[in-house]
Amino acid sequence: MAEFLELTKEWFFGLGQQYGVNPIVFGSIYVGAIPFFSLSIGWLIRNYRLQKSIVLPSLLATFFFISAYLYLIIVGHNVPWWVYGIVVLMVLYGAFSTYKSVKKRIKNINQEQSTDE
Repeated sequence: MAEFLELTKEWFFGLGQQYGVNPIVFGSIYVGAIPFFSLSIGWLIRNYRLQKSIVLPSLLATFFFISAYLYLIIVGHNVPWWVYGIVVLMVLYGAFSTYKSVKKRIKNINQEQSTDE
C-alpha cells in the first residue's frame, strides 16, 4: 500500500512539473476559495432579502468559484485540450448547481415574505 501511495504521489507531482502548475498552489487556491465563495453566496442572499444589488456578490462568487481553474489556465502550459473541456464542464455544472441552490433559497425567501404579509 505504501508503494502505491508513493507512486501516486510521484505521478501527481509529475503532472505539475509537466504542465507548469504547482499542485499544492492549485489545491490551496481551490480549498482556500471555499469560505470566500460561501460568504459571497450568503452576501448575495442577504442583499436579495434587503432588495439591494446582487451584482457584486454574484461576481465575487463567480470569481472564487473559478479561481483555481483560472490559475491552471494562466500558469499552465502544454495542458491537453481535454483538460480544458473537463474544466469547462465542471464550471458549467457547478454554476448550474449553484444557480439552482440560490434560486431555491430566493423562492423560500419570497414564500416567507408572502406569508408575513
